[in-house]
Amino acid sequence: MTENHPAKPQAGHHNLDPHLDRYAARTAGMTASEIRALFAVASRPEVVSLAGGMPNLAALPLATLSTHVAEIIAEDGLVALQYGSAHGIPVLREQICEIMALEGISAHPDDIVVTVGSQMGLDMVTRLFCDPGDVVIAEGPSYVGALGSFTAYQANVIHVTMDNDGLVPEALREALAQAKKHGQRVKFLYTIPNFHNPAGVTMAVERRAEILEICRQYNVLVVEDNPYGLLGFDGQTYPALRSMDPDNVVYLGSFSKTFASGLRVGWVLAPHAVREKLVLAAESATLCPPTLNQMIVSRYLSTHDWQGQIKTFQENYRERRDAILSALVQHMPAGCTWTHPDGGFYVWLTVPEGVDTKAMLPRAVTARVAYASGTGFYADGFGSRQLRLSYCYPTPERIREGVRRLAAVLESEMDLVRTFGNVKSRAISGPESPSPDTA
Repeated sequence: MTENHPAKPQAGHHNLDPHLDRYAARTAGMTASEIRALFAVASRPEVVSLAGGMPNLAALPLATLSTHVAEIIAEDGLVALQYGSAHGIPVLREQICEIMALEGISAHPDDIVVTVGSQMGLDMVTRLFCDPGDVVIAEGPSYVGALGSFTAYQANVIHVTMDNDGLVPEALREALAQAKKHGQRVKFLYTIPNFHNPAGVTMAVERRAEILEICRQYNVLVVEDNPYGLLGFDGQTYPALRSMDPDNVVYLGSFSKTFASGLRVGWVLAPHAVREKLVLAAESATLCPPTLNQMIVSRYLSTHDWQGQIKTFQENYRERRDAILSALVQHMPAGCTWTHPDGGFYVWLTVPEGVDTKAMLPRAVTARVAYASGTGFYADGFGSRQLRLSYCYPTPERIREGVRRLAAVLESEMDLVRTFGNVKSRAISGPESPSPDTA
């Protein structure tokens, strides 16, 4: 591999890409998401997919929404179908401020930039702050889409341990101290404080101020990703990090989990100076977010009981959470542990030593159940003993059946490990990666 180009294939290797020598060096680190690669298999009807985090939209008032869309086109079609501002339409930004107020955030509409999903916001923030070789601190494990953005901009990820109360402050302090000692430039902490993806845990309220103070001491920005914050099963809403430190927190929000993921409407709330650069970044990336989609979201918020709709989502996801937890208790073999989410979409399962969840996945799919293996949620090779189970989309009955199938596969895998030991494990997947007890 040269300094400026991705590695070339070995002599005799048949490569069908005639553009290989033209790609930028940063493309060398761009790899397909393990979760995205699962979709084709997991979408087969005979497979119970506990892999993807697709919201369950069955409870949406589709007939009412179709009427709203028709009205928007009839009444304001010349605006809805035209180019708009990279900033987002004003009325939606005002409504977003009202939503964030539920988490204690006091914001001005001018400091909100509407994005094509919060993933776009995360990508823009990384592009604005990270040069190649810069460091991003992230929980271990962390959201796979975030890791993809960090890698695409050639940032190095340092993972920080979590426990059942979320990010561990002392682990964060130690990571920042070590980075400073080695001359590494840490640009920001990326955190999902509420109902974490993939770990399912929530950052304890008493830890939040301490974590913000540590970041201020080390002059590190905080990027708060909060798509699940309103989906707590007991109705509790936690104070956003942004509400506690407006000057040093960039907040990412989304309607994908609380309304409709297919509309791809999210937002970034940033300190004023950062907001200006975000607007420029948005203009260069998409010119403007789709006006029609924003108007659909705005009309929904102004005419529908959206908070009542969120309560319906909470009830649906709580029922599914209960189904998966009870099934895990009933079926999982001894030696397995898992998190107990109070909201959101995910359970994080740790399996006994010697089992490699990535190597086991093809056998699980053969048994007609799919999950997301833990290695996809780390940037450093960890996670081979973990996997993520998503309970948001299947029915409770399908969830219970999926867990039963998974437990049978896991039992079989454990029998093989007991019989063949580490030799067998290495033969399947190479040396097993270390895997900390993250949650």
